[in-house]
Amino acid sequence: MKAWGVLVLGLLAAGAACAQDAVHCGSCDEWNKPVAPFKVYGNTWYVGTAGLSSLLVTGPQGHVLLDGALPQSAAQIRKNIESLGFRIEDVKLILNSHSHWDHSGGIAALQRASGAQVAASAWSAKELAVGANVPGDPQYDPQDTVRVAKIEHIRVVADGESVKVGPLTLTAHLTPGHTPGSTAWTWQSCEDKVCRNMVYADSLTAVSTDGFHFTGDASHPDISASFRASIAKLGALPCDVVVSTHPGFTDTFEKLAARTPGHNTFVQGGGCKALAEASARAFDKRVAAERAGR
Repeated sequence: MKAWGVLVLGLLAAGAACAQDAVHCGSCDEWNKPVAPFKVYGNTWYVGTAGLSSLLVTGPQGHVLLDGALPQSAAQIRKNIESLGFRIEDVKLILNSHSHWDHSGGIAALQRASGAQVAASAWSAKELAVGANVPGDPQYDPQDTVRVAKIEHIRVVADGESVKVGPLTLTAHLTPGHTPGSTAWTWQSCEDKVCRNMVYADSLTAVSTDGFHFTGDASHPDISASFRASIAKLGALPCDVVVSTHPGFTDTFEKLAARTPGHNTFVQGGGCKALAEASARAFDKRVAAERAGR
């Protein structure tokens, strides 16, 4: 998994000072570098940035957008959508993986531009509604809080629940760990009458503020077992094509560079399993470090 360590370190180095129209952090400029949008498979398109994924799933009765990256990414995501020949006003639904500002910060602006409904897990909806991390989030820090635009009228989705826009059907799979509301999304995309199982995988990294223990402490329960269950759940999903919230976690741009007219390198059996295995190894190291420090 290339760039794994760099991205995790970037998350840890994120700064707190921000306005609602921009977030400034150690990795934000790198993450927000523009990239040309491209087809992943069938009616699924990458419309995000160099370091933050956003996917567009298109349909005859409207489109679905997954994640909005940083607040300052919203204009770029809209430009990418429109450069592909689609209208932002035809985005009818915006789905969220998890509610940290690097994946949700641009959603409010994209919702205003499109008029779309926003859908997320119950926990994510709570954080999206206040525009900040709240107690219980591994990255919650009352002394160092990033705030972005609040989102109203969020549709709450449960584990296994599907949402629809015309013939498009996407299903939520709760994978709590990185946040209590982390969610992977699945759907099918078809190309030349061949349909593939698509997975948008949420972050499975054990990133937290100082003092938070995934193995539990005086203020937090032990969530290590549920985190491991989430990793296993992601690895077991039907998965022909996987894109993660940070493209480096699933080698998105390496696959794009290697793709040829006769071979779509995004179609790769075992992609979710490989992501889960790498995530499990990293999580085991975190748990061992926590226990050794006691």
